[in-house]
Amino acid sequence: MANLSFKSVGKRFADGTLALANVDLDIRDGEFLVLVGPSGCGKSTLLRSAAGLEELSQGRVLIGGRDVTDAEPGDRDVAMVFQNYALYPHMDVYENMAFGLGQRKVPAATIKEKVEKAARILDLTHLLKRKPGALSGGQRQRVAMGRAIVRDPKCFLMDEPLSNLDAKLRVQMRAELKLLNAQLGVTTLYVTHDQVEAMTMGDRVAVLRPVSDGSESNLQQCAPPRELYENPVNLFVAGFIGSPAMNFIQVRLGEEGGARFAEIAGSTLRLSMGADAFQANPGLADWKGRDVILGLRPEAFRLPAPQGLPCEILLTEMTGADAYLFFDLPIASAVAGTSKFSTGSEAAITHANRITARVEPARLPQRGDRIEIGVDMTQARFFAPDTGQAIR
Repeated sequence: MANLSFKSVGKRFADGTLALANVDLDIRDGEFLVLVGPSGCGKSTLLRSAAGLEELSQGRVLIGGRDVTDAEPGDRDVAMVFQNYALYPHMDVYENMAFGLGQRKVPAATIKEKVEKAARILDLTHLLKRKPGALSGGQRQRVAMGRAIVRDPKCFLMDEPLSNLDAKLRVQMRAELKLLNAQLGVTTLYVTHDQVEAMTMGDRVAVLRPVSDGSESNLQQCAPPRELYENPVNLFVAGFIGSPAMNFIQVRLGEEGGARFAEIAGSTLRLSMGADAFQANPGLADWKGRDVILGLRPEAFRLPAPQGLPCEILLTEMTGADAYLFFDLPIASAVAGTSKFSTGSEAAITHANRITARVEPARLPQRGDRIEIGVDMTQARFFAPDTGQAIR
């Protein structure tokens, strides 16, 4: 086991495409760290640079404190699990798991011991004589994991290993991978584009975004899942993390007769802000009378709420334990495009006046209903419209 570190890492491809810039990231010994972000954000490139499959343009990679930036892939003592499993179809499960050890001239008795131990951990013992074509997707994924485990690597590198599985099996395999990590204690770097997968699996989650300027960094925030969700550092992280995504509204902070409020741009609607809302966001003291971006998670809304926001329900969704309402704010203009940081991913602001609220199924109104909905402003987060950074 070992820690894995990226020091000021950068990668520019031959065609001039900038994939990575100024990435500094430390994965602790035994930690399960997930890289997440939209397509083109550099997460797979970063993972492949740790494996030695991508040559960096700048920076260093360290494994267990040893600089491996220029080391060959076979000299890094890492094991990679691929999206397509990469199993040999003509070999049975045992042979697939043993292949790498055989190439290293490991004694047959040691190979047998390691393969059988990994098979017991992964519940593959009864499948050792089967070919990959006779296995389910989940079983093939476990074989690919077994092939990595028998090597006793310092680090596991996993590149979207669950993306080829159906939804139900993905949920099952997420739990199995986390349990396996807890059992083996091997440092793991895991890449996914699915932020739900990232949040449920990672000890910490690193959010990356595409860059076009070498002075920027792909890495936006690295923190435990709860910290990412509750305290995103900027609009990009706030919009990418969370399903459904955070709602963004342009407001102006004000005070009248000692009462503080956030007035929604393009309307006369005001959201009352008590002392507890300011205690949760102490940085707002310097923003009175100025425009800010208000971020509200779907669960910040309340029903019933007399004297709340007036709205007409456009659509409802029932998901079982939760229900969602969709409605438009009655405002004259949308906030989309007011910040360069509010665009750039599928999770960005698209309809700034379109709101998603999570409510109890028992209180679910119907499409076309006109209701008033409350807002818990203690859950609100605020962002500077010019930089997109969170107002702390």
